[in-house]
Order: sequence, then C-alpha cells, then structure tokens
Amino acid sequence: MNRRLAALLSFFALSCLASAATPEKPNIIFIMADDLGYTDVGTFGSKYYETPNIDKLASQGMKLTSHHHCQNCQPTRAALMTGQYGPRTGVYTVGGIGRFEWETRPLRPVDNVDSLPLDKKTVAQAMKAAGYATGLFGKWHLGEDKEHHPAARGFDEAIVSAGKHFDFKTNPKADVPEGRYLADFLTDKAVDFIQRHKAEPFFLYLPHFGVHSPHQAKEELIARFKDKAPAGGHKNPTYAAMIASVDESVGRVMATLEELKLAENTVLIFTSDNGGVGGYEREGVKKGGDITDNAPLRSGKGSLYEGGTRVPFIVRWPGVTKAGTTCDVPTIHVDVFPTLAEIGKAAAPEGQPLDGESLVPVFRDPAASLKREAIYQHFPGYLGAGAGTWRTTPVGLVQSGEWKLMEFFEDSRLELYNLKQDIGEQKNLATEMPDKAKELHAKMLAWREAIKAPMPTPNTPKSASSTAEPEKKGKGKGKGKGKKKKNAADE
Repeated sequence: MNRRLAALLSFFALSCLASAATPEKPNIIFIMADDLGYTDVGTFGSKYYETPNIDKLASQGMKLTSHHHCQNCQPTRAALMTGQYGPRTGVYTVGGIGRFEWETRPLRPVDNVDSLPLDKKTVAQAMKAAGYATGLFGKWHLGEDKEHHPAARGFDEAIVSAGKHFDFKTNPKADVPEGRYLADFLTDKAVDFIQRHKAEPFFLYLPHFGVHSPHQAKEELIARFKDKAPAGGHKNPTYAAMIASVDESVGRVMATLEELKLAENTVLIFTSDNGGVGGYEREGVKKGGDITDNAPLRSGKGSLYEGGTRVPFIVRWPGVTKAGTTCDVPTIHVDVFPTLAEIGKAAAPEGQPLDGESLVPVFRDPAASLKREAIYQHFPGYLGAGAGTWRTTPVGLVQSGEWKLMEFFEDSRLELYNLKQDIGEQKNLATEMPDKAKELHAKMLAWREAIKAPMPTPNTPKSASSTAEPEKKGKGKGKGKGKKKKNAADE
C-alpha cells in the first residue's frame, strides 16, 4: 500500500511539474495607430506629445527600435494579415494607380490591388484554427464588401470604421452614443470583447483610425496642449490630443487586463501602420502643412526613407520579454504573422509561403540573431505631395544590419546609407563604397527575381495639363485610373 501511495504521489508531482512547464496559450492583443510617427510617443523621443500609458508599456516590455512597415497604410495591413510582401498580394499602395499624375513621369506604375485577394489566408484564420476567439475593431482597409470584410476573413467579431473621428459610420452598423469619439468607441468594443472572452484564449486586433486626418480631437484634450511650448517640430495641440486619445485606449486595455488578472498571460503589442505625416518641409517636397516631424528620421509617410517606414513597436510578454529592454535588430511587417503563429501555436497556412521570420527569439533575447540576412521593400509606383512634387517615385530597398540600399527605378540611381552612423540618411555612400553597394544590390535583385516582383514599365511623359481630364472620370478604386487628388499626402 505504501509503495502504491508513493507511486501515485510521484506521478501526481510529475504531472504538476509538466503542467507548470507548459503554460496555457497566451492571449494576444495587437494595437495599431494610424499615421503615428516614430518619434510621436514619449518613449521614442517626443518632448511635446504625452503618452504615459504607451511609455509604461515600454517600461514593462521591449522596444524594437528598427521595425519597419510600408510607406502607407493599405500595403502594411495586407502584409500584417498575410505575412507576405507586396509582390505576392499585389497591394502596394492605396487605391488605383491614377490617384497621382504618373502620366507625367517616365514609368507606368504596376497596377495596384486594393482588396485583399480571397485566396490569401489571414493570421486571424490561423489563430481561429488554433482555438482562439478572434476580434477586430477599427480600420481594416482591405475590402469591406461581404466577401472581403474581416468577418469573412477569420474574425469572429468585426466592426469596421474609419474616415471620421466624430459622427462616424460603422460596418456593420452599430449603436454609437451621440458625440462619441471613434477611438473611445473602438476601445469600448475592445474592452467588452476582452471581458466576454476572459475564460478562453483570444486574439484581439485593435487598429485605430487615430491619428489619421481629418485632425479632430476632444476639446478637453486639445485644451491640455494649447499653451504647451513646441519641442522638436512637435507643436500641434489637436494632433497631440489625438495621440492622447490613442494613449488613453492603450491605458484602458492595460487596466482591463489587470482587473481581470489576464495581464500575466497576455502578449500586448503596440505599433503604427507607417511613418508620420511630416518631414516634407525639410525634404523640400512641400512648403508647409506638416502636422508632425519625424526627425531625426528623413521624410515621412509616403516615402521609403526611414521617416516613412520606421515605426514605434513595443511588445510586453510577461515572463519572456525583459522589462525596459530594447532590440535593434531590423524587423518588418511580414514578421508579425509567423511571430503570432508561434506564440499561439498556430499552423502556417498550407500553400501560402510566409516571407517573414518569427521574432520570438529576439523577444526572449534582444541580442539574438535572426536567420535571414536582410529585409526588403518593393514599391513600383508613385506617391504625390501636390503641385507636381513627389514623396516617392518607384523604388526598392534592402536593409542588411546597419546598411540600407535604395534603387530608384526611373534612373537606376543607387543610394547607400549606414543607418547606425547616419539615421537621417544624409550621406549617400554608394559612390564612396561601390563594393558594398554592389553586394546589397545583388541581394535585392536576387530577392526580386525569387519573389517575382513586377516592375514598372516605360512611359512617354505627358504634360500635367494633358492628364487633367481623367480626374472627372476615375473612381479611385481597383486597378483603374483612380480619381486624382490635388493634395493627397494623407495617403
């Protein structure tokens, strides 16, 4: 009897140890701001904007200081959802190629896809198959008809809204309290989702429309910044108030996790979809109108210089990320899908290659190395800034460690920067270091061939006046000549 009792106790003890060594699947919350620049939060450098909750999150987790998304929002969202670069999804920018007068330039852009192709599986579908409850509240921007709506792409619950911060509409239609601010409404839905799914693993995607134009904010928050002294190019009280609302959202989510005792088993990530709307005056592409400044980074949204693609990225994973740490390893949007899949023990979609790499190793150890040699961007189009100026012309880039090479397709010009020594990309080293430029260019060409990246084709430039007529005809969607905007720097 004593032997049997001892054996049972031993088995029970081993079972307990095994259970302790195999924690339950963590919840995952991915919060993304819209158009929030790299230095638009306190922990990434702002001395004017106030982000106490985001700063607290960073103090409790890890900051990725060299994380990159696309130059504007739609391609970033496609890459996050699919784990694939633009050449595989066809999503390179927002809307059709006719939004800007490419006819005046020497290249015809590659046609753009503006709804996520239905043959692409999303990270939400992978998480759902792994047993997660899935929810999205905010800006989807990958198609809102019945087939493309997030409710048909792996999200159990999905309410989409963007375009206005007050008096907004939702898809599907939801009851919205009169005068409610969009960021607050989306956070209401997110908190409710957490509360209802606290007893099971959940994946919550909270893509805010803030701080995208139109620049609208709550009056009491605007008043907080009206008399505050500008700092580092940050000076707009309304924009500061919009950032404060996004920060309030992060704080409410964090407080909810604490109240429900879920914080220790939740991976919480905060980021932005692209760079901030600023830096254009310094770049010489606009005479005024910058809402923020991404300094020391060059340029802003719509550019593939660092100000347009480098974004704040913070992850808090209790027991895995060490509090207050930073990681300088270059990372990119396509890494998010494999990262979340590993965290949630979800299978990769069959027949859909994932272009990124799981970031779990660097979450555990910021000094760890990833397997790949480089990250890439491919933009075969144009993004205007109004009055015949351009935030970018067709360009591709490769970044390997501290080295970044850009190839501008109109004239095959190469620009080489050492981002560790020159984060502002002021000194082009392509002529001074031809061997390094050749080495990185070879990597880019090999990647472009492997991924079958389409290139823009030759065009005989026309004068701006001769391209004005299509403005009256285009509808701005799909692959056609979308309606041109006189000043479209917001996208």
